[in-house]
Amino acid sequence: MKPLLDRIPDWIKNKFLLAGVAFVIVILFLDRNDLLTQLDRAQELNNLEKSKQYYREETIKQQKELEALKNDPAALEKFAREKYLMKKDDEDLFLVPEKKETPAQ
Repeated sequence: MKPLLDRIPDWIKNKFLLAGVAFVIVILFLDRNDLLTQLDRAQELNNLEKSKQYYREETIKQQKELEALKNDPAALEKFAREKYLMKKDDEDLFLVPEKKETPAQ
């Protein structure tokens, strides 16, 4: 019966190959910045970029609305009526509650 080391091919016993395989394993799986962590961070960055774009668009929209409120009395009246339920002295205000949808059973 041959010893165990004699049955292993020489190319597997190569110290450079073993060092390279160990290096790749450490870098891909055991390092603090391993492959899975990098993929999670890339996904998180993508989500943050999307939310950044959303908030930029909302800021622009709010700035336009603010300018309209500053310069247009009709827009100011519309805003006050919708948001704060303000009314003129000679009119009545009726609030109709919206129906909440119940989940299908």
